[in-house]
Amino acid sequence: MMAEAVRWDKRGARINAISPGIVITPLAKDELTGPRGEGYRHMIELCPVGRAGSPDEVGSVGALLMGQDGAFITGSDFLMDGGVTAAYWYGELAPTKP
Repeated sequence: MMAEAVRWDKRGARINAISPGIVITPLAKDELTGPRGEGYRHMIELCPVGRAGSPDEVGSVGALLMGQDGAFITGSDFLMDGGVTAAYWYGELAPTKP
């Protein structure tokens, strides 16, 4: 990501990524009621924000990155998973060690 930001800067581009967690879409609704749904629901319940994201929330970050307010942002990956990754490493979702 960072290397591409440097390379594409020559063309005036800013390179960023958005890495969303569970976002409530029709597909996510199917997943939440499917065979892995219990695991996904458990993950959502134990994440710091305690809920899934919305498409509008992801869109807001995209608008920031594409707009003038984000003109100083390049080479970044925006993890927006409600804190699931943090909970996995440091919270209640952390795997137990034998």
